[in-house]
Amino acid sequence: MTVEPLPAPMAERRTEQLEDDTRVDALTGRLGEVARMVLPGGRLLEELRGRSIGHALHPLMTDMPLGAWIGATVLDLTGPHKHADAARRLVGAGLLFVVPTALSGLADWSGLSSAESRRVGAVHAALNAAAGTLYGTSWLLRRGGRTTSGVVVGLLGGAVVSVSGYLGGHLTLRRGEPGASGQRGGVEQIDDWPEG
Repeated sequence: MTVEPLPAPMAERRTEQLEDDTRVDALTGRLGEVARMVLPGGRLLEELRGRSIGHALHPLMTDMPLGAWIGATVLDLTGPHKHADAARRLVGAGLLFVVPTALSGLADWSGLSSAESRRVGAVHAALNAAAGTLYGTSWLLRRGGRTTSGVVVGLLGGAVVSVSGYLGGHLTLRRGEPGASGQRGGVEQIDDWPEG
């Protein structure tokens, strides 16, 4: 008796389709331009990729905004008005970590070697930007006393960052992208990046 393998989960199938979707190449090209403008070279780029800690810095950095935003979500779901000030502070704390987290992710993305990984990474980055914008909007709404609206927008941000996190996990676990340049035998120079 032959056992047929189970079909891949829908999220996995969609992500594999994304890997081959050449329409995303315009986004990867734009992200490459941003990377060339904002990323440093040399030792600082190596540190953004995690040289001193021996593995990718970006996964560690993502824990900072995500931890703050998850904490805010717990407070929102257990007493949005009772915990309004604390939740607002946590949303704001998460926002403070967005820039260093994004820089470390961009540094890793700039070293990806395949078009498929760059496509998934570019969508991951775009979703993170959308989530950051939603959380920023949530913080402004909360600060203006519109707690319920701030909670709703924050929950939308949480949904977007969850999808983005799935894509980040796919890069690491499915595609085997190590992130840390030391595992690849050296840091690629900005001038050597493949074109989007």
